[in-house]
Amino acid sequence: MDTALNEARAAAARGEVPVGAAIVKDGTLVASAGNRTRELFDPTAHAEILAIREACRALADERLTGCDLYVTLEPCPMCAGAISFARLRRLYFGAADPKGGGVEHGPRVFSQPTCHHAPEVYGGLGETEAASLLRDFFRDRR
Repeated sequence: MDTALNEARAAAARGEVPVGAAIVKDGTLVASAGNRTRELFDPTAHAEILAIREACRALADERLTGCDLYVTLEPCPMCAGAISFARLRRLYFGAADPKGGGVEHGPRVFSQPTCHHAPEVYGGLGETEAASLLRDFFRDRR
């Protein structure tokens, strides 16, 4: 989660919403990313999507079986769908997202009968720091 938090801090420094993600396999960091939606003019450039793309390239596989994703904010429905399609083994997230989350809030993507793969989910890892980064970022913009 430390890598994901560092990616979130870097995203904030770029003026992006401070969300960071890291993908690990067998204890080794495979990929990491922070949000880049504004920089890339791409609404899909969420930290999770960018990290999944990088990990798939690094492992030369569209499936990330045996990989774990650490992300600072509960994934949105789009990212939850990508996590399922990538067949990630576990999802660890920091802050809950009651408004935009898609895992424990909103559509609860992994609980739907149409979901082909649901990772193990562990919320609240690094929650205090992740939530603080988000609160500070949005407070400074208001």
